[in-house]
Amino acid sequence: MKSASNPKRDTLSTHSMLGKSGNPIEWEIASDLVAYEDAVARMEALAQGIAEDREPERVWLVEHPPLYTAGTSASDAHLLNDALPVFKTGRGGEHTYHGPGQRVCYVMLNLNKRTQDLRLYVATLEQWIINTLDQFNIKGERREDRVGVWVRRPKKPTLFDGTPREDKIAAIGIRVRKWITYHGIAINVEPELSHYEGIIPCGVEGHGITSLVDLGLPVTMEDLDIVLKQEFEKLFGAVE
Repeated sequence: MKSASNPKRDTLSTHSMLGKSGNPIEWEIASDLVAYEDAVARMEALAQGIAEDREPERVWLVEHPPLYTAGTSASDAHLLNDALPVFKTGRGGEHTYHGPGQRVCYVMLNLNKRTQDLRLYVATLEQWIINTLDQFNIKGERREDRVGVWVRRPKKPTLFDGTPREDKIAAIGIRVRKWITYHGIAINVEPELSHYEGIIPCGVEGHGITSLVDLGLPVTMEDLDIVLKQEFEKLFGAVE
């Protein structure tokens, strides 16, 4: 991991792109696996509380039991088997996998008190992932035609048309209600990658899925959480 005291400057300002709400953001890490239905119910309740100024903005870090989720754009053809539970969800995007060894970050911010720009918000989430991976010397990249954050895999065979192989290491899927954000991002630390074989992740065929450990980095969830918090504060504001 790079020294947190000398981080590489990113392509975005180290100040918040979205402005600041003026209050610290609550940072919460679940100690046990969280059932997906329970997570969604809690997020919806918290989002309502944030909208009514009864709850602080919050980032909730969880791991889920093995499952698939189907976003609002999901196609039934992209669910290859139902060996794992499948949950329809209100977030954007298609099918994805959640399970132990994957850090899911649910981000609940009040864009009424920041900048009401969803494209900017998604770009800032992407930059948060990219900056975090950079601290582990991994170059994460955006792709205009593919959602999420990708890493190049030059040692793997190219695709049938000669396109260089890339693997997805992080997913993004958000929902916004009354300009309160929820759902968020998922970064693969050491999930069971074979579980992705039951879906066409995010509808993208050909390219694969990877993780920090798959890339040869013995990173723990605790290691990742420390860096996630440091990099989040640079873009979104102070957390407590």
